[in-house]
Amino acid sequence: MEFYKKLSSIGFLKKSYAFKFLFVAFIGIHIPLIGILFFVLYSKNNFSSAALLLFSLVMTLLATVVTLILLKKLIQPLELASKALNDYKLSRTVTKLPLDFSDEVGLLLSNIQDSISESEKFITEKQNLIYLLSHDLRTFAGNPKSLATMILETNPPENVKELAQMIYQSSDEQFQYIEKFVKMLKDQDEMLQTAVEVKEINLKTMIDAIGTQLRQSMAVKKIELIRNVGIESVSLKIDAELLTRVIFNLLHNAIKFSFSDSKIQLDVFNENGKIVIKIIDQGVGFDSKDNEKVFAKFTNMSRLGTSDESSTGIGLYLCRQIIEKNQGILIANSEGVNKGATFSIIF
Repeated sequence: MEFYKKLSSIGFLKKSYAFKFLFVAFIGIHIPLIGILFFVLYSKNNFSSAALLLFSLVMTLLATVVTLILLKKLIQPLELASKALNDYKLSRTVTKLPLDFSDEVGLLLSNIQDSISESEKFITEKQNLIYLLSHDLRTFAGNPKSLATMILETNPPENVKELAQMIYQSSDEQFQYIEKFVKMLKDQDEMLQTAVEVKEINLKTMIDAIGTQLRQSMAVKKIELIRNVGIESVSLKIDAELLTRVIFNLLHNAIKFSFSDSKIQLDVFNENGKIVIKIIDQGVGFDSKDNEKVFAKFTNMSRLGTSDESSTGIGLYLCRQIIEKNQGILIANSEGVNKGATFSIIF
């Protein structure tokens, strides 16, 4: 940036980045010519044509190297702008850019800084509003539940008791839905703020732990989980906890949309140098043309599970966001309705 700052202090170069670029190129082109003139004018000895040619080649090479180095220094503000955008995209890091330049690059830096700051402000305000609304909704959902509990404690007539139990159950489902929604928002915040680093992850241990967590859900539907973990430990650019959440959600989804007495297969293997985690179920599936729709935020494909389990319509969206942010791919495939589905994570 120092070279760019020095050129910006020159009056006729101050307001134009193109002039700065052309100025450096112009000087670089004429360095060999100037060198040859000095060589001819101030050389005390006679020189041959070969010596002049050699001197010209050396000066041309030197001028080319110097010009390229200076041009590389001159594009540093563009590299800084690109890095600022990339840092914000990957980890929501707000970089402080220099704003005291008046040429085209200065305007670019200023616009990027303003855009990032406005985006961050908008996201923060939206999150605060959502969390506030979620807090209030939890309170509203809890009030009918408390009232229903009070009614049940008075040992009311059977018809009143039945209605109170319905109110209690409905309020409890609303409360759980709000809790899931808030957790998903927090997961998304954490995903955006997590830096991308290569981490050693023990997939076998992770999958065993997830299987233990989901054992009860599978037992209710008499679903068998078949695990084929061909790779125990891998180095991936993703936090182990985030990958655990993704695999957990995909397996939980597979259980939710699988029929009773069916099987779910989880395979981990290396294919053409890529790590593949594949979850295959024998459930309700979907039309093959909807492979991308299942990942849409609040997708209209959201539906109840095979045992009427609720769905928020945002889980798969967040799973894909987490995987793609950490340089992976998440894809879905199905041969049709009631023909099962396959979800594949590829790193």
